[in-house]
Amino acid sequence: MILTPQILNKINPFELRARQIVEGFITGLHRSPFYGFSVEFAEHRPYNRGDDLRHVDWKVYGKSERYYIKQYEEETNLRCHVVLDVSSSMHFKYHGEWTKLSYGAHLAASLLYMMQRQRDACGLVTFDQEIREMIPAKSSLTHLRHLFTFLEPYTKQEGGPEVKRRTASTQILHEIAERLERRSLVIVISDLFENSDQRDELLSSLKHLRHRKHEVILFHMLEKRSERELDFPDGRYIFSDMETGDEIDLIPSQIKKAYQEEVAAYTHQFKVACRNVHIDYQEIDTGASFDTALLAYLNKRKRLG
Repeated sequence: MILTPQILNKINPFELRARQIVEGFITGLHRSPFYGFSVEFAEHRPYNRGDDLRHVDWKVYGKSERYYIKQYEEETNLRCHVVLDVSSSMHFKYHGEWTKLSYGAHLAASLLYMMQRQRDACGLVTFDQEIREMIPAKSSLTHLRHLFTFLEPYTKQEGGPEVKRRTASTQILHEIAERLERRSLVIVISDLFENSDQRDELLSSLKHLRHRKHEVILFHMLEKRSERELDFPDGRYIFSDMETGDEIDLIPSQIKKAYQEEVAAYTHQFKVACRNVHIDYQEIDTGASFDTALLAYLNKRKRLG
């Protein structure tokens, strides 16, 4: 069964939604020809000859036809912080079922669920033009549920925020770099809705995190059909900036090709710039499944050991 937004919206509590997203993703990995990307949770390891069969996880075997041994390790040393943009522009949707914010909150919850399953300490930061919450990293299940209580309201906001709040990614990332005292994996979920001429400043803040010895994954949230492809029915539209209220009157079909080329070039340049400073950049389409983001996280987690 494909977990569409319509189906997930009917699943409660929120914790169960995160669990269903992750378990659906894991099942897909087990069934895919790319099983080498398997989820290496701390409580499992491959079966070796001589292992006690009493410790085989037969539920996992039933899904994957591979033998895994349950093991109970101490907590790892990896600390992870999910940084979620909750600014006004994240309330945008046109073609999709979910706003970028709702999608981002579900993604954040899924990542936190995976981290806790791996015995990693996980924390949460939410921000717009300032930091709204900054919750330290811990690894307990009770702490995970505490984080979910902060995320769940962001899955339900419809119609846009009452107060317009801008994205201040550059300022916030500099502040986070200074406030995180221990080396961590920092996962940023944002639409990066700032002026394109501020790209160098944004890169500077990401470099600041790297300078402080943090690993960084940047998930760039976009509704692909509307924001990247400018796919709108024929006609004249008034587009309104959700953070400033500024408006522009235009016919999308007249600028569509030039717009697509400009966005593609900017994104490519930014991605290359991130790669040059060892920052993982991944564009996320809010109309697609969570698999791309979860796989990017797993690959990063695997490289970190």
